[in-house]
Amino acid sequence: MGKYIFSVFVFFSCGVLLAQEKELQFSMEEAIEYAIKNNYDNKVAVKNVQAAKERKWETTTIGLPQINGALDYQNWLKKQVSLLPAIIAGGNEGEYIPVEFTTKHNLGASITLSQLIFDGSYLVGLQSAKTYLKISEQAKEKTAISTRLAVINAYGNVLVTNKSIEILEKNKTVLSKNLFETQKIYENGLTELENVEQLQITLGTLESNLSNAKRLQKIAYQMLNLSLGNPIQSKIILTDTLENLTIENTSLNLLSKIFSLENHIDYQIAQNDREGKRLLMRLEQSKALPTLSAFVNYGTNLATDSFGSENNNWFDYSLLGVSLNVPIFSSFGRKAKTARAKIDLDVADIRLDEIKQQLNLQAETAKSEYQLSIENYQIAKKNLSLAERIEKKQQTKFFEGLSSSFDLSQAQNQLYSQQNNYVQSMLNVISKKAALENALNLPVKK
Repeated sequence: MGKYIFSVFVFFSCGVLLAQEKELQFSMEEAIEYAIKNNYDNKVAVKNVQAAKERKWETTTIGLPQINGALDYQNWLKKQVSLLPAIIAGGNEGEYIPVEFTTKHNLGASITLSQLIFDGSYLVGLQSAKTYLKISEQAKEKTAISTRLAVINAYGNVLVTNKSIEILEKNKTVLSKNLFETQKIYENGLTELENVEQLQITLGTLESNLSNAKRLQKIAYQMLNLSLGNPIQSKIILTDTLENLTIENTSLNLLSKIFSLENHIDYQIAQNDREGKRLLMRLEQSKALPTLSAFVNYGTNLATDSFGSENNNWFDYSLLGVSLNVPIFSSFGRKAKTARAKIDLDVADIRLDEIKQQLNLQAETAKSEYQLSIENYQIAKKNLSLAERIEKKQQTKFFEGLSSSFDLSQAQNQLYSQQNNYVQSMLNVISKKAALENALNLPVKK
């Protein structure tokens, strides 16, 4: 019996240790670094870069020597018969004799070396493959930037729900105490039932908000796990606090940072999109150029009625060839395709100019919103302090019989509203700072 209890204890102890090992602890920066390596989109982006490298080499090999081998074997189950004039063999004119020209077994082996000498489409294809690789690498960088923003927002949302629950539970404790004391006063006939009912209404609303906050907390953790690339039910512990992150992200120095359009990833992606359209136009133009290729092969054949015969002889052959293909007339089809590709290039130029204006505006807007978020945070912090003082005075007045439960309820609701504003203002500072970093295209730490 003792051994059984000991085994059960060991089993559950191991289970607890394993559960503890699965818990991950992250500061915000650690969460960003973890997500860039493990996030689903980033993993796909890495694979896309690898695929682009393979595609580049695949395109390159088209212009390199190609060697192919062939092996053919034929076994005539019933030989084909040809008719020859009988007069050849001394027969009568007008008559024919059946003749089998083939042997029962025919075996051939050959090897061919081919080389593309000139093809305009191939040259454009090489450039396109390089551009495609660059686009894939830029897409990976863009994914990392988007991941950072997603993790910051998800991390911040978890901290906000945690802070909201902490505040709501504290408010519930205070309000429950107020309700209890008011009920005792009412039972002694020193206050009206309305005062008790008013506090009950406020407490009911508070409990509902607390329940909703706990549900949102669960969803917030799942969203953070998803942005990290973890199973959504994974256990994670956040080591940063909302207050500390707000202080760390409150700095007006970022507002003076010079915006560089040429280095912005979105502008570079737009430039490569434009380059892709230019190459498509070049591709259509190259289709009017001739193509030239050459090949040389060597082979040998064996024809016999029996593989064991002493008269089995192999007959070698070799062939050198050059092929020139010159497009002459396509009923103006190539001209129409080239014109359409030129229009697409013109559209890409227009979009490139548009993205310039959008990115400049985005940077200015992000600076303004970040500065506003800091101002709102400072105001919310002051307003919260005032609301706490007002609510505390109303509590004193209420229990001294100098004010009604309605006045106390107003002060409490005002306090709850300012608490919510304060928490949201801290999240806004963090998220607007991240949005500004994105707008300025600050590099992601890897």
